[in-house]
Amino acid sequence: MEDPQHPVRPEVRRQNGHCRPSARTLESKVVEDFRRRLKYFFMNPCEKYRARGRKPWKLMLQIVKIAIITIQLVSFGLSNEMVVTFKEDNLMAFRHLFLKGYKDQPLGPYALYTRADVYDHIHHVVNRYISLQNLTVGNLAYERVDGEFTPLSLCQDFYRNSSIDPGNETFDIDPHIDKDCISIYPVQPLDNSTSVPHFNFSLDFKRLLSVNIYLTLKTINLQTVRHHELPDCYDFHIKITFDNHAHSGKIMVDVENDVRINECRDWNVEGTSCKNDYLLLWFDSVVILACFISLILCTRSVINGVQLQFEFNTFFHAYYNRIVTWSDRMEFVNGWYILIIVSDTLSIAGSVLKIGIQTKFLTNYDVCSILLGTATMLVWVGVIRYLGFFKKYNILILTLRAAFPNVIRFCCCAAMIYLGYCFCGWIVLGPYHDKFRTLDRVTECLFSLINGDDMYATFLKMRDKSYMVWLFSRLYLYSFISLFIYMVLSLFIAVITDTYDTIKHHQQDKVPVSQLQAFVAECRDQPESGRYQTEPASCFCLSPCCCFG
Repeated sequence: MEDPQHPVRPEVRRQNGHCRPSARTLESKVVEDFRRRLKYFFMNPCEKYRARGRKPWKLMLQIVKIAIITIQLVSFGLSNEMVVTFKEDNLMAFRHLFLKGYKDQPLGPYALYTRADVYDHIHHVVNRYISLQNLTVGNLAYERVDGEFTPLSLCQDFYRNSSIDPGNETFDIDPHIDKDCISIYPVQPLDNSTSVPHFNFSLDFKRLLSVNIYLTLKTINLQTVRHHELPDCYDFHIKITFDNHAHSGKIMVDVENDVRINECRDWNVEGTSCKNDYLLLWFDSVVILACFISLILCTRSVINGVQLQFEFNTFFHAYYNRIVTWSDRMEFVNGWYILIIVSDTLSIAGSVLKIGIQTKFLTNYDVCSILLGTATMLVWVGVIRYLGFFKKYNILILTLRAAFPNVIRFCCCAAMIYLGYCFCGWIVLGPYHDKFRTLDRVTECLFSLINGDDMYATFLKMRDKSYMVWLFSRLYLYSFISLFIYMVLSLFIAVITDTYDTIKHHQQDKVPVSQLQAFVAECRDQPESGRYQTEPASCFCLSPCCCFG
């Protein structure tokens, strides 16, 4: 196999009987120019500045972008925190208002066990709704549609027909579900009456599936005024559910709250203008512009890298008659640029959504939080790239990149064992242990056990079960902990440690680890040498005379 430092001399095509200058000289110049071009491509921004005097605009843009994206996230995070806190506080208030005897930290799920309790709690909800404005300490009001109050809807879902006789072990059920609703309107605010209007509502508990109470309340979040932001108007669509699907003698009660945020119709805050809102909109526009410019620059760099990769593949095949490996070809695709492109895309989408939230056209706080939070995380992860410009700080990057394929293969194998334990624990221990009740809980519980969390509590929970289940739980837990903590986790660490030792050895001995790096290492020109001032022509063919004739 040919040495990259001594390329195969291609057949020379002469023009007019001769080639100017000698073919070997031009061949050597083509190789050296391309090698220098590759070395310049893999330089960091500081080295490129010393080589050609080009200011690292892209680097400076990334630094500025980190600052403004972080400021944007902090600003939005504070606003979002107030919104989430306001929602949670109101949901807790609704539970105390409408659930009879509700405690902040109940010992178990809120449930009812007698028919009298069910009727009593339904009447309690209706009574509290009708006399709400005389009870609550908050700024709650009934919803109006065309000047009329919207009613409270009391609905029950039940099987259409059924004949159940547990004593004779017989039943006859029509599985079709019917729904019956009644509407109860609140009293006028000027009416001091707080009595509950009479309503006919009977339940057949043998057929009953659920009782759902729907009501809508409105309020205004005034705490934003202290932060120089305009208050939002909230619509709380509340659903109180009495769940009897199991027919187990236990009716679960829960309160759900669907929140919709709207712009207040007529507002006036003394001494306050829209100046702060305009500043936020202007700042978000600056973030979008910076991310868009960064997106274009990084996309251009990725395209240039892909083009250079094809040229390198063609060059090596023509001059050395060798095929470039995929690992060498992928070095031209800068993963950090891909990371920045993804981050910029998320930042632009999140900033647009944030502008929509500030102008009250949108209320998707959760989606906006995910977009901005993920974008900021990726931006800060990208800071590692700049630390990698220093040889003593890039060991983490090199180790992660080199260990990634082996780690993925190792995790795929370990995942098969892990999923086996998950399914086994779910089906066997699920009926006896809360942590194994559902499949997602099993995965969380076992992952916690791998990290050494809550071990004793998991063992203790199974002590009072039957002997067979107790014995199986011990074998199951002991084998899982021994296998994953003492073997799988140790092997996982060993894979990364072995890669770290290999990278460290290559750095100390300065051994090129790839064909591409060995080829580029032959270029001895330093960035300050002045040899990089002009970019060589990217023309490669089987004969040097084709390019320089």
